[in-house]
Amino acid sequence: MEPSSTGQTKEKKKKRGRVKIARIEDKTSRQTSFSKRKSGLFKKAFELAVLCDAEVALLVFSAAGRLYEFSSCSSIEKTMKRYQQVSCPKKEATDENDGRTCSSSDLKSLLLEISYWANQENLEQLKVDELAKMEKILLDALSMTKSRTVKPFISHACLFKDFLW
Repeated sequence: MEPSSTGQTKEKKKKRGRVKIARIEDKTSRQTSFSKRKSGLFKKAFELAVLCDAEVALLVFSAAGRLYEFSSCSSIEKTMKRYQQVSCPKKEATDENDGRTCSSSDLKSLLLEISYWANQENLEQLKVDELAKMEKILLDALSMTKSRTVKPFISHACLFKDFLW
């Protein structure tokens, strides 16, 4: 504390510390943090759309599976269609492990099953065959996700690596 010209002491302002990026264990704190951060994220998306005249779409799924969405244009579907036209025109993800293709309806059904299993309260009470089924579903979803997201980034990273070096 520093003395002021009037003889009183002023308190120094506290600075925000760095937030450790790890899962918040306390359920109430986690929900509060989710709510605040979601609001901030949506505010930033809105500001980006207004200030920069950008077309912005934002999807957020809570841990409970609730969907929150923001779209700067008339509908989020319009933005998603535009994204699909630009990113991968009429391509389906290919699973390199067995050579099969997976459509968006397959992915949606897998997501629904994963959501169901993730919301089970007592995983310890599940039978072995149910756990095996759950494991297979999660592994399938993981491989599909990797084939749709990681592999394109790796190819782009290789291009940038050649450019930078």
